Amino acid sequence: MIRRALSAALVAVAVIATLVGCSTSTSAHLTLRLWDPQVAKAYRVSLATFEKRTGIHVDVVVVPYADYFSQLRVDVAARTVDDVFWTNATNFRSYASSGALRAVSSSQFASQSASWPRAVMSQYMADGKLWGVPQITDPGIGLLYNAKLLAAAGLTPADVSSLTWDPAAADDSLRRVARALTTDSAGRHPGDSDFDSTRISQYGFGAADDLNAVVLQFLAGNGASWQTGDRFTFASPAGIQSLSYVVDLINRDHVAPPASDTNAPAGGDFLLNQFTQGKLALFPTGAYNLANIAEGADFTWGVAPLPAGPAGAISVTNGVILAASAASDHRSEQSRLLGWLGSASGQLAIGASGSALPASAGAQDAYLAYWTRQSVDISPMLDVLANGTIQAPQGTHYAAAAAAMGPLLDEVFMARRAPAAGIRAAQDAANRAITAVP
Repeated sequence: MIRRALSAALVAVAVIATLVGCSTSTSAHLTLRLWDPQVAKAYRVSLATFEKRTGIHVDVVVVPYADYFSQLRVDVAARTVDDVFWTNATNFRSYASSGALRAVSSSQFASQSASWPRAVMSQYMADGKLWGVPQITDPGIGLLYNAKLLAAAGLTPADVSSLTWDPAAADDSLRRVARALTTDSAGRHPGDSDFDSTRISQYGFGAADDLNAVVLQFLAGNGASWQTGDRFTFASPAGIQSLSYVVDLINRDHVAPPASDTNAPAGGDFLLNQFTQGKLALFPTGAYNLANIAEGADFTWGVAPLPAGPAGAISVTNGVILAASAASDHRSEQSRLLGWLGSASGQLAIGASGSALPASAGAQDAYLAYWTRQSVDISPMLDVLANGTIQAPQGTHYAAAAAAMGPLLDEVFMARRAPAAGIRAAQDAANRAITAVP
């Protein structure tokens, strides 16, 4: 479990007194864009305090994740983007290199940055500069379970606490449990002679072409990688074996929803919705979805450890930054806002709401305390990081690479392309795109 020293919070509070405590009122209005509606609620609480202290009003704009980066590209190009906005490690480099962002001032954030995760800061370094203020950091991926569906299948949380998978084996505990938790409209399971795979009413496992929650974990669990540096490497023999296993869970074993329902962009929230509606028993996901599930689920649920592959249970961990638009007409106010939201005090509402793990160390205990009060043990998402992590996606032209490989991987997951050939074609397309000069 994460343990943080009180001194980090005290330093952050001292910095805030300098940044916003004694400032004069201003009539400036700023806008802040992000994709998470739960964190948006927490931001509004934090920004009410910021406005009271500074007179600077900030409107929070929520753009759904499925449309977020396509809309962001349009608005950045048109210089109509919000004053500050969330971005992730796969997209910030193109904005930074094009002059669309203002780098973070090392002198302004010298004290606060001591409480920011080193892994998140390193994700957002380019040309020797930090290109945003860390806002949230992910624990690892966990396996959420519906306790009611487990009980109906004669299983307990203990039965899903040490699942393993092996693409070289004829069967494994993940597949066996997923079959037991998958039923058609007549209550039959995959493997039953009269099981009807066209009329499935409940799925056992949330396999999908979901990079963060599924793909990276299965690659890492078999000793494979998504990228090495900026170069894509997922079509290695171990990588093809890993992704073929996931595809088989969907199309051969019928324990996961069809890719036609889960492929992006339309399927972005399909698994989340299936889980909260009680139609999906095991849901691999990150802390970013915990608040959504707590709000939407009317059953008892919990977090189990990530299933372990031949190389173990190995997760990705990511962070999100708040970037400053170079097109903003309110640079002084923009800087003060970043100062507030880079601090423990500014991020405390995020942690206290349970919506995400704040990047600032001084605000993280509030997040852990929130989930303890909800009787949800999130320690599996933290403990998995002790096993090491897989490199998170990166690259200046990552968005172009994703656009090039996405349709090819979608076809693999929909069983329209043979896995080995389709995965190699996707990797080749991605590597061409990420190295292309615009």
